[in-house]
Parts: sequence; structure tokens; C-alpha cells
Amino acid sequence: MSYYRHHVFFCTNQRTDGRACCQDHNAKALRDHAKQRIKALGLAGPGGVRINTAGCLDRCAEGPVAVVYPEGVWYTFVDREDIDEIIDRHLVAGRVVERLKI
Repeated sequence: MSYYRHHVFFCTNQRTDGRACCQDHNAKALRDHAKQRIKALGLAGPGGVRINTAGCLDRCAEGPVAVVYPEGVWYTFVDREDIDEIIDRHLVAGRVVERLKI
């Protein structure tokens, strides 16, 4: 068994050359929201869910992006409601959120 049931990486990269990047879409604040919500639900920690910041995941054109392991499911999102749906449906109920999957 994996140390975490789910490990979620949020790209929060900020490019300085004018190319699209996840942080242009408030990715860090939405990652912070996910982390707080996972803690509030009592899901954080070993055997549960870990929310992490990642450097560039090289999918910025589809961003902002997050990837959930061990499944390897990639998501895009635009607001807290999208993050809550990923948490509720995928991380809690085990169902992929098809409308946000990339």
C-alpha cells in the first residue's frame, strides 16, 4: 500500500517569459483551498490525502493543472467549486470527474 491513498500535485509555476502558466489562473490560492479543505475533512496525512505544490508540470496550455496519484488522473480547474468537486467525487468517493479531466 502507498503511504498516501491519494497524492495530489498542483502546478503553481509562474513563468516570466510571457508564456501561459498555471499561476496566471490563481493556482496557488486554489491549491491552498484544497489543502485546507482536505484538513477540514480529516483526510490529511498518512493513509489519506497529501496536497503538494509542484513546479512546472509542462501542461500549462491546459492549465491550471493538477494530477492525482496513484491513478495518474490529470485535471484542470477554474475555481473553488471545481476543486471541491475533485475532492468530493475523486478523493472521497473514488470517481473521476470526467468534465475536468484532461
